[in-house]
Amino acid sequence: MTLRERLEWVSRMTLLVFILASAAFLSAITAMRVAIHGREVTMPNLVGKNVTEASHLLRSRGLVLRVADRVYSDLPANVVVRQTPTAGLLMKVSQQAHVVLSLGQRQLSIPRLEGTTLRISRIEMLREGLQIGEVSNITLPNVPADMVVIQNPKAGTGAATPRVDVLVSQGDRDKAYVMPHLVGMNESDAQHRLDVAGLRRKVNYVTAPQWPHGAVVDQTPLAGSRIPASAPVELTIAL
Repeated sequence: MTLRERLEWVSRMTLLVFILASAAFLSAITAMRVAIHGREVTMPNLVGKNVTEASHLLRSRGLVLRVADRVYSDLPANVVVRQTPTAGLLMKVSQQAHVVLSLGQRQLSIPRLEGTTLRISRIEMLREGLQIGEVSNITLPNVPADMVVIQNPKAGTGAATPRVDVLVSQGDRDKAYVMPHLVGMNESDAQHRLDVAGLRRKVNYVTAPQWPHGAVVDQTPLAGSRIPASAPVELTIAL
């Protein structure tokens, strides 16, 4: 075999070895990708499921459940409240899913607030380590102002929150009137009109020669003003 022939043979063998090595490398890469993707699973939704059910569901997919925390909630005890990662994400087999389990409702002893004033209710709630939540108001004719008429939650019931919302009476709605025009009327007619409306009055007398004797020369509030029933009306009468 000549030198030229030997060189050609070595070149062909080298090329063959390179082709075979490249094919083997690509095959290995493809196999690794298939293996990796084949070991990925979708994270199921665990929220609302009992811890035993959640654990079985994860094990069926090759995942592991780990309890990260326990909190009070409206869900029954040992039910999943939150999970990490969230449902729908791709997970590697043998990865851990961390969950927060419910301790159930925290049974707080709610005192009776109905029939007491809002101030006393606040003091009572602070004494119990609780607090007043949302305060709403209502006008009630036969209930004193600042009195708690409804509470939520009710007294003696268990609750998961330390806040108690209350509905508080504002008492009877104060009547109001539109101030009539009294200037120019005589004193007796003006006072009669105020008496009919149930308005209190204060009368001042001044010397006013330009006005008839006993005429109303000024009034407070002015005509057309809104005046509460408890507010006095001040009249100025000419002597």
